[in-house]
Amino acid sequence: MKTKHWIDKETVQDLAWFRYNLRKFLRFSEDAARECGVTPQQHQLMLGIAGFNGSGSATISELAEFLQEKNHSVVGLVERAIQSDLVRRQSSEADRRAVVVSLTQRGEEVLAALTAIHQEEIKRTRAGFLTRRRRRRSLAGAGRGERA
Repeated sequence: MKTKHWIDKETVQDLAWFRYNLRKFLRFSEDAARECGVTPQQHQLMLGIAGFNGSGSATISELAEFLQEKNHSVVGLVERAIQSDLVRRQSSEADRRAVVVSLTQRGEEVLAALTAIHQEEIKRTRAGFLTRRRRRRSLAGAGRGERA
């Protein structure tokens, strides 16, 4: 016998709204990366290198964690980014078995441009996490063909 689970309608609406705004931001970010001549995955890679551990470089394992990917997938992504002159790799001085990835000058320039583009969108996205009353007004306007 299945038990019926009680679902709080407001919680589900809040979760749906959160996912909607998150997806809008991700779509914006993907489009911005392409407009700057890189793939969304390369943009994420550069963010991980520049900002994940605070050192300005990262190991393959750190990047795999940041990207939530397998190490071998990250190695392939790094190889393609090297070919696009976005990153460079070298053996770690502390552990010759580890590979450290850092940004090239071109990678720094592309990431700086993308970061500037994203700053305003981040403000809009934060504002998109509306209170329920503002959300309802926004949805009512969207139903009339206005942008939410």
